Amino acid sequence: MMPRVTRRAGASLLLAGLFGPALAQPGTPDIALRLDERQVRSAGIDLARVEPESGPSEIALPGQVVVPPNQLRVVAAPATGLIEAIFVAPDERVRAGQAVVRLRSTELVEAQRLFLQAATAADLAKEKLRRDEQLFRERVIAERRLIITRAETRAAEAALDERTQMLSLLGMGDGEVEALRRHRRIQQGLVVSAPMGGVVIGRAATPGERVAQAAPLLTVADLRTLWINIQVPIARAPALENNARVMVPALGAEGFVLRVGRTADAATQSVLATAEMNVGAEALRPGQAVTVTLQVRAAGQPQWRVPAGSVVRHRERSWVFLRTREGFLARPVQVVNETAQFVSIRGDLSPDAQVATRGMLALLAELAEADQS
Repeated sequence: MMPRVTRRAGASLLLAGLFGPALAQPGTPDIALRLDERQVRSAGIDLARVEPESGPSEIALPGQVVVPPNQLRVVAAPATGLIEAIFVAPDERVRAGQAVVRLRSTELVEAQRLFLQAATAADLAKEKLRRDEQLFRERVIAERRLIITRAETRAAEAALDERTQMLSLLGMGDGEVEALRRHRRIQQGLVVSAPMGGVVIGRAATPGERVAQAAPLLTVADLRTLWINIQVPIARAPALENNARVMVPALGAEGFVLRVGRTADAATQSVLATAEMNVGAEALRPGQAVTVTLQVRAAGQPQWRVPAGSVVRHRERSWVFLRTREGFLARPVQVVNETAQFVSIRGDLSPDAQVATRGMLALLAELAEADQS
């Protein structure tokens, strides 16, 4: 059993914590653990020298490919009706204005009837106004009657404009409305067109289905540029910055950090960083899970590499155990990146420093006991 250790403030403190409260915090002191050689050997403690690292650091994190919201268009039913046919399939590429759905609608029929009624009323009002203006010039009628006729004409034109706008909302184009007014032939259905060019990434309806007005039918997406939503542990979020380079090495895609979220997920304690992939986006698929590498800022602190397992967690901080003449010195550090073999850290270390790599449970137990004393 190792003897009780004493706690003392270390000579060096970390600068402002790069990774927030989950890692080293300003004012966190070192903790001295007094162990002789016999106790070190009995605990099976091995040592390794720290290695300096230079250049920009990277971290690997999971992410999911999504379509930017401004590149999505939902094709909705312009009117209540029956879907007669859908002309495109999922993952099919479409162009702007291409016919995608044919819809039969009694609501559209009624809207056309009301439009023709309003058009007839407007034509009659115009003819009446023309006649009354002629009669007024000939001094046959009073000015009051002309004023009333003008007001009736404006009301008829407003009603016609309202019915025209209603047909437009129901999916009829200007040419179709003009043809309806000229030929007075009512259509039983209409064709819905793609609002933009892209790829059909979702289909929410099937032929033969009856849908309500504004019900979604298809989703079209422009996939030339994609986003990746990256789950970043809250401890590492302060190390990220906008415009930092982002890569998907397995697929050759590259981009940059668009923004780093300001809110954390309560369940996972992570923040959402969004990266825009503008190079090699054709290799990505919406909904795909990927592993991305992100550059993190250096913050002017020296960076070191130690073997995996050299860093332990205690009281929501990361620590390494430095070998000293009296035993070990537990020092808080900032974890930058972790792999299966190495851990990149930042802290007040030196090139000749040695850290413990084995026997960590014994050292961690002594650290926990010393931190409570």
